[in-house]
Amino acid sequence: MATVSDLSKGNFMRYNGEIMQVEELQHRTPGNLRAFYQIKMRNVRNGKVAENRFRPGEEVEILRVETKEYQYLYADGDSLVCMDNVTFDQIYLDKALLGESVNYIKEGVTLLIAFENGDRAITAEAPSHVVMEVQYTEPGVQGDTATRTLKAATLETGVEVRVPLFVNTGDKIKIDTRNGEYIERVKE
Repeated sequence: MATVSDLSKGNFMRYNGEIMQVEELQHRTPGNLRAFYQIKMRNVRNGKVAENRFRPGEEVEILRVETKEYQYLYADGDSLVCMDNVTFDQIYLDKALLGESVNYIKEGVTLLIAFENGDRAITAEAPSHVVMEVQYTEPGVQGDTATRTLKAATLETGVEVRVPLFVNTGDKIKIDTRNGEYIERVKE
């Protein structure tokens, strides 16, 4: 077992039976009191943030996590089929691990997947930005660009996003996968 002083930001640990990722770690020594570690950690399964104090010698279970790049091939029910870029092994990844960003990824995108002890996927991360084609949107009005007015546009994955009036059907746009917001129009 490791102690709290062995932890650093980004480490995974088991806390109250749950897998947590350390987001913030501070060593504090207030006045005449004993030192302690203030740790802010995020639950990997449900995304909730917890904060706790630990004594300097307290033992914690640090998990051995291996991160690999996988290519997203296709969706299969509530899972995504992904292929290891090196060994070409295929795995089934639960869509819930990607959260809302699962709506903005398409076939061929590289995902970063973290495994606990090399066998069970605990987190998955999509690229921060993707380029997608607009399948349908209402035509924009010529010269109506003075205001920051947005309209609905359907992307190639079927998800709907808000885009500026000058974006037309067939245009390629850059989307932020974390929140689904339009970033810019891409010229190819």
